[in-house]
Amino acid sequence: MTDTAHPAIAAPAPDKTTLDIIDIFRILPHRFPFLLIDRVIEIQRKQRIVAIKNVTINEPFFAGHFPNLPIMPGVLIVEAIAQAGGALLLTEIEDRNDKLIMFTGIERAKFRRPVVPGDQLRIEVELKNWRSRPRMIAVRMEGVVYVGAKRVAEAVVSCQLVDSGRGRGVTAEADESES
Repeated sequence: MTDTAHPAIAAPAPDKTTLDIIDIFRILPHRFPFLLIDRVIEIQRKQRIVAIKNVTINEPFFAGHFPNLPIMPGVLIVEAIAQAGGALLLTEIEDRNDKLIMFTGIERAKFRRPVVPGDQLRIEVELKNWRSRPRMIAVRMEGVVYVGAKRVAEAVVSCQLVDSGRGRGVTAEADESES
């Protein structure tokens, strides 16, 4: 698979309360097979987001996890929480194409029920903390994932939004010398 540059496309207006897959492509850098949200059904700016992930047997991870009992890996459910939270964060950032979201922590992850093909995940993420400093934003979000009315997973995730060059091996010292 080759790296493909995605053209910069204007993102939806920050006051939009739902996002379809095209809007999500405009906001998140993830693509198949690693994009883990299909639709956003609710956004409250800098507060909360609710996303949907339709789980199908065609997901590439089911070939090996597990061949006779397909179960979505918990780490991918946590990643779906992070992607939904990332969409919430990035809708607030104008120069998002020059930024990279980096995981900085996962806390209190719990997996209560297996997620299997045919399930539809409802990923609810609430912003708990937002700190801005020059050239960096740090957030902490709490996510809960449901299938129907049943809670299947939850986790608190932390991440930072940094200049995209910093995520590609540019050291903080090099970053400081540019200033």
